[in-house]
Amino acid sequence: MWWQPDNFKHQRPYLEARSAIIREIRRFFDGDGFTEVETPILQTCPVIDAHIRAFGTDMLGVDGNLKRKMYLHTSPEFAMKKLMVAGMERIYQICHVFRNAEGSSRHSPEFTMIEWYRTGADYNDIMRDCEGLLRAVARKADIKKFIYKQFGCDPFEPFERLTVRDAFLRYVGFDVADFLDDTAAFREKVRGCGIRVAEGDQWDDLFFRVMDSKIEPNLGMLRPTFICDYPIAMASLSKSKADDPRFAERFELYVCGIELANAFSELTDASEQVRRYHIEMDIKERLYGERYPLDEDFIAALEFGMPQSGGIALGIDRLIMLATGAPDIQTVLWCGKP
Repeated sequence: MWWQPDNFKHQRPYLEARSAIIREIRRFFDGDGFTEVETPILQTCPVIDAHIRAFGTDMLGVDGNLKRKMYLHTSPEFAMKKLMVAGMERIYQICHVFRNAEGSSRHSPEFTMIEWYRTGADYNDIMRDCEGLLRAVARKADIKKFIYKQFGCDPFEPFERLTVRDAFLRYVGFDVADFLDDTAAFREKVRGCGIRVAEGDQWDDLFFRVMDSKIEPNLGMLRPTFICDYPIAMASLSKSKADDPRFAERFELYVCGIELANAFSELTDASEQVRRYHIEMDIKERLYGERYPLDEDFIAALEFGMPQSGGIALGIDRLIMLATGAPDIQTVLWCGKP
């Protein structure tokens, strides 16, 4: 048991480092004029992404009967965007979030996330925030490199920026743009790369399989990598690129082959957001037999007018694991796994 003194003795230095790093994260954002906010954990709609699954709970009325279904948030995103519509310009939140069907050496179904937003900004501004934050954390932890297993990544080197198209060309040998509208041809191309496919695979299944097996293990080695400009179908909350609307202003940050963060130039078009919501929920219903209700208040906020902005969600537990060289995510969690 983790709470036995001999067991906890091994874990305690990692947890003390965790506390110091979270204090440094707050110092970093407070020093840049951000306001720390707190938003409700219970949400009407926990997420739009088809492949993220939430924990649900029944909300009872005063008579004890079921009033409606609510969900533990998988991200504070929708509530924080409402705050930007209300007039907040730079905000961050450190909170516990919950994602069902997750649990491994790098995942926990309950984990700590920092999410931050800037108005009058885009994903390029958020990339610069990431560079500053990772270097501040490294200095606080007194390390020259982030470590995971035998891999090392130097945050003081210039961060790599790699588009999804370039990543496919480099690591898989073809341009994903040639297959955006042809699932059958994409399936055969992926099969030809030695990746397992099934006839029932949809386009997004194939994309994730290529990313997981061929691309992600190469990212963030030696220096952090921003992999950016995802196909628009892989970016349900992101603004499309002005020069090529087949792709979105979305990036993920990788360190030592581990995805650390997911960021966007935020989509502000309410009707387009509703359209993408229905696409994602149709996929979720096909795959998992469930769909989440639309957050009408969020859509109303977009209709009122959300400013141009950039935002990001970054996994604090993973960042601490990398900064301390911990062997797995459980080592840096207070009280162990749920």
